[in-house]
Amino acid sequence: MKVMKITPQGYCHGVVHAINIVTESAFNNELPRPIYILGQIVHNRHITNALAELGIETLEATNATRLELLEKIDHGTVIMTAHGVSPQVIQTATDKGLHVIDATCSDVTTTHKLLAEKINEGYEFFYIGKKGHPEPEGATGIHPQKIHLVETADDIANINVTSDKLLITNQTTLSIWDVAKVAKAIQAAYPQAEFIKEICNATQVRQEAVAAQAQFTDLILVVGDPKSNNTNRLAQIAEESGTPAKRIADVSEVDLDWFTEDMIIGVTSGASTPTQVMMTVFRYLEQLDLNDENTWSVEGTLPKEKLLPIRKYKDAQAKKDSQ
Repeated sequence: MKVMKITPQGYCHGVVHAINIVTESAFNNELPRPIYILGQIVHNRHITNALAELGIETLEATNATRLELLEKIDHGTVIMTAHGVSPQVIQTATDKGLHVIDATCSDVTTTHKLLAEKINEGYEFFYIGKKGHPEPEGATGIHPQKIHLVETADDIANINVTSDKLLITNQTTLSIWDVAKVAKAIQAAYPQAEFIKEICNATQVRQEAVAAQAQFTDLILVVGDPKSNNTNRLAQIAEESGTPAKRIADVSEVDLDWFTEDMIIGVTSGASTPTQVMMTVFRYLEQLDLNDENTWSVEGTLPKEKLLPIRKYKDAQAKKDSQ
């Protein structure tokens, strides 16, 4: 059995930016307590658990909007996640007297600026995104009457546009091929609609790498949280490229029944997956011998080190120890 690492790996810049903000906030004694995150700072349970150890509470509820999550708190500090939020969420938090910290990814902020500027110029938008995901929630919340969420081509017929000035853009973590397909369907119905693609670079290069390497593998393992949209899209792209794929949160979800001795296994990860978590999967597979039971156990293989950006964590920990 051969194991092939599909690069790039590790956090994207938006994830590093968001986690650094939260980590530094945890050690900033001047911030009002308690400190909350409005949803998972990025979609990875390992990161959420690591931040909880620093006293940061993540507010979550199935299908709850950011405004609904805000109803749970009335004092302290609230951190907005990398996925971005609508202006109404920021205003509501401010009106409640909360100290607000914005950890929105710069790529998402770019999309928000595009939406706001073009709406002021009289445009309407078709926004291609996943229903129920926080990023489209924040983006469409900029102007719900002028920004129309489209998940599939079937949604187009149910949308009533009032302007001849139309633009198309998208959630940053979708499949580049899925977005292009839906955009093409929108333009077939509205030929005047211009497409402004907003797939972030970190998402795109990972997708292109999986599509290019899938043909050289018999199975691709995609390491990442089940809530991570970019992770799920990597598994989808592998399947569409003709190679079976399994998405796993970490090494504990590896199933030996997936493997045979002559397989080539590709390993990749989402942009919000800690490098340590991905590497435990890679190292486990490298030492795995299907004929040797002594190599089968995953006990003790999960990383014990902190999953936050190492330099920032060590700096913050040193500061805490010196107090």
